Amino acid sequence: MTYCLAIALDKGLVFASDSRTHAGVDNINTYRKMHSFIWEKDRLLVLLSAGNLATTQAVVRRLESEAQNDNHEGVTLKNANSISEAAEYVGRVSREIQNYQQALVNQQSSFNAGASFIFGGQIQDNMPELYQIYPEGNFIGASPEHPFLQIGETKYGKPILDRIVESGMSLEDAARAALVSLDSTIRSNLSVGPPLDLMVYEKDQLCCKTLINFKHNHPYLAGLRKQWSDGLLRVFDELPRFDWEDRTSSK
Repeated sequence: MTYCLAIALDKGLVFASDSRTHAGVDNINTYRKMHSFIWEKDRLLVLLSAGNLATTQAVVRRLESEAQNDNHEGVTLKNANSISEAAEYVGRVSREIQNYQQALVNQQSSFNAGASFIFGGQIQDNMPELYQIYPEGNFIGASPEHPFLQIGETKYGKPILDRIVESGMSLEDAARAALVSLDSTIRSNLSVGPPLDLMVYEKDQLCCKTLINFKHNHPYLAGLRKQWSDGLLRVFDELPRFDWEDRTSSK
């Protein structure tokens, strides 16, 4: 399992992901889930992946190969006219690779080649966009009413996003919320773990200026984790008391 999220803001986009994959408690590995495709001054595209590792790696390899092939006929990440057109292309590639992977092991009824993605970025002077691509290949977009998207182990990190994230917040605040969401998931689920990747993309830059890889002992991540935990305990201690507590304390 894994956990990836992205946030669409008025000022740009924030992407965050963990790096843990496992096939049982005794087979844990690290693979990056964040993949960037950048043609400076033209487009910046980011893909976050969750699901079957063979599928996601094959999808990334094919996207890279077709983008580098100037003779390729049809849409690629390099020539797509919009983020939505590129998202449709990613969904189609994912579906084709899933069908192929499933056919290779069709005798194994329990095998699941499914993969899901978060895909976003900006092309030329178009607005930045963000989409969640399902295993079936269809996709939905982020909106001002629901500016964040999640894939993988989503439930533990969702409450902080529900309470805090809004499209008008700063990129830095959204990045902090994303890291807290990831850290909350790590505390509750062993299948999610560091290193953590964080990309902060400022609207209209068409290049990556902020990409950070947080290992488990990274000083900023450790400080953020401690301050968030201490803050929760402090707020909990300040919650309103029950009536019977007031009566007891007054005697």
